[in-house]
Amino acid sequence: MAKKILLSIIVAFIFSLNSKAQVDKNSDLYKTILSKDSLLFNIGFNTCDIKQFEILLSKNLKFYHDKDGFSDKAKFLSDLKNGLCKSPEIRQVKRTLVKESTQIFPLYKNGILYGAVHNGEHLFSEKRETLSGIAKFSNLWKLEDGVWKLTASFSFDHQTYENKRIEKPIFDNDAEIEKWLKNNKVPTLGLGIIENGKLKQIKVFGEITKGISASYNTIFNVASLTKPVTAIVALKLVSLGKWKLDEPIYKYWTDPDIANDPRNKKLTTRLILSHQTGFSNWRWMNKDKKLGFEFEPGTKYQYSGEGMEYLRKALEKKFKKSLQELADEIIFKPLNMADTKYIWDKNVDVSRLAVGYDKEGNAYETVKNKTPNAADDLLTTIGDYGNFLVNVMNSEGLSKEVFNQMNSPQTASTKGKHFGLGFEIYDLGNQEYALSHGGSDYGVQTIVFILPKTKQGLLIFTNSDTGANLYEPLLKHYLGDKGQKIFDIETK
Repeated sequence: MAKKILLSIIVAFIFSLNSKAQVDKNSDLYKTILSKDSLLFNIGFNTCDIKQFEILLSKNLKFYHDKDGFSDKAKFLSDLKNGLCKSPEIRQVKRTLVKESTQIFPLYKNGILYGAVHNGEHLFSEKRETLSGIAKFSNLWKLEDGVWKLTASFSFDHQTYENKRIEKPIFDNDAEIEKWLKNNKVPTLGLGIIENGKLKQIKVFGEITKGISASYNTIFNVASLTKPVTAIVALKLVSLGKWKLDEPIYKYWTDPDIANDPRNKKLTTRLILSHQTGFSNWRWMNKDKKLGFEFEPGTKYQYSGEGMEYLRKALEKKFKKSLQELADEIIFKPLNMADTKYIWDKNVDVSRLAVGYDKEGNAYETVKNKTPNAADDLLTTIGDYGNFLVNVMNSEGLSKEVFNQMNSPQTASTKGKHFGLGFEIYDLGNQEYALSHGGSDYGVQTIVFILPKTKQGLLIFTNSDTGANLYEPLLKHYLGDKGQKIFDIETK
């Protein structure tokens, strides 16, 4: 018990040190500790000179490794001799200190220096200097009879270098993120991080216009992220008993283009929200510019904005209100989503609007819908849409039956995924799943993920044709292994 208490005190002490206590890089202490680190690793570890370890390690050494457990001095030396240094002539692992990560903190007692803590990161290379790993460390050096000895060492957060190489310089450094955006020709990036069923962080980077930084409440056009909002309007109406999931839509609306096609009577809200209508994405893409069926409704998946617009017109006919009015009543006002609109009006704060850009940095003309589009061009912020997703994740305003239907595969989509009601479903294994939807348009690349079981989520909004280039590292950084699984599914 006493050992556990002592360890807790050591760990707490090491990690509570702040930057103000660091010694200057030109100080004698800084140079001394770095010289000891060099002897220990550049000579001892990298050349398997065991004598350096015998000299520099305290007889009371305590070494804690997040993969290999605890070692004292005897075990540490034994493992080294019989492991990495068993055959020095063919040994291929080398350690390199990341000097810019170095932090050194002096330890005093009654004003007298007795030790120092060295925090940092180090890289490991294998097979002809190929970088393969990176880890953090905290080393406690103490003066024993006037000689510096390594007394305690913590080695942790071991990762493959390829993953960490992107994460460390970018996501822990705002200036690096801004540089990263410029390299990828993305003027503005909005991030929302959901943890424990709550929107925990809102981050917005880049510029809203030349020389003016984007604010946390920057307004984005999110393209097809409009569709989940429309879907939840309908599903909340179903939960209230005011709309039916499987009732034929023709009772409220029939498009003139398909009025004489008996297949129009098979259209339901369920088929529309799971993209099984048989419609193309947009009628203007068809040769005759008219709406028509390309297959029997309900027989397979085909993504369609026309389906969502069909649902809008039916809802508006039944309730005698515009989709904007219905969404205001059911979602936007209850969730205080003041910056979220289907339509462009005088209340849109253009000073906060992220204009869309092409890959050459040329601005697109801003879309200003006067009529709601159920499938496209919603204006919103990270905060508004993040709170909307939290509301959905926590099944607020949705009956248990409707929520389960929303999360249940309705039809196979692409790459082994399925569409539920309003969201695409990623099977992550071990009964874990993610709900997702993306938005892609001129000057818009957006995507969201929510994981109802673990109560996690991620929103990524960008205002550039090149914005999708940011998805992979952001997914891996903020959703970890689950983000990797999502990426693996997408790159099958």
